[in-house]
Amino acid sequence: MRQEPAPLSRYLRVRHVRGHTVLEFRGEIDIAAADEIVPHLDRATGRPGARVVLDLGRVEFFDCSGLRLLYRARSRVLSHGGELHLVCAHPLTLRVLRITGLSRLLPPRPTLEDALGRPGAPSGSA
Repeated sequence: MRQEPAPLSRYLRVRHVRGHTVLEFRGEIDIAAADEIVPHLDRATGRPGARVVLDLGRVEFFDCSGLRLLYRARSRVLSHGGELHLVCAHPLTLRVLRITGLSRLLPPRPTLEDALGRPGAPSGSA
């Protein structure tokens, strides 16, 4: 039986899947959550050639602090020659991503499998 890694905080779990670092955001992503997430996000996105997936599948609330985390991750990954994918299927979060234009820069995938299983697909480098 495969055991899932424990969350690093109540807002984040990090795991490694098929050569990608998957940061699974959880619960309410607001300024308090962002403060706890940033050090882990920076560690995962600061390596040369990092392959990172941000999974918002377990997010219940997402405000501008969450948007800043996504922009930060994108900037850091691209500056280090890596790739970044976003998993999001929640209608309200998708709407925020569209309104802010972030969905053009970091196209959301509906599932983790879709994000991991599309080699050569755009990686937020628009």
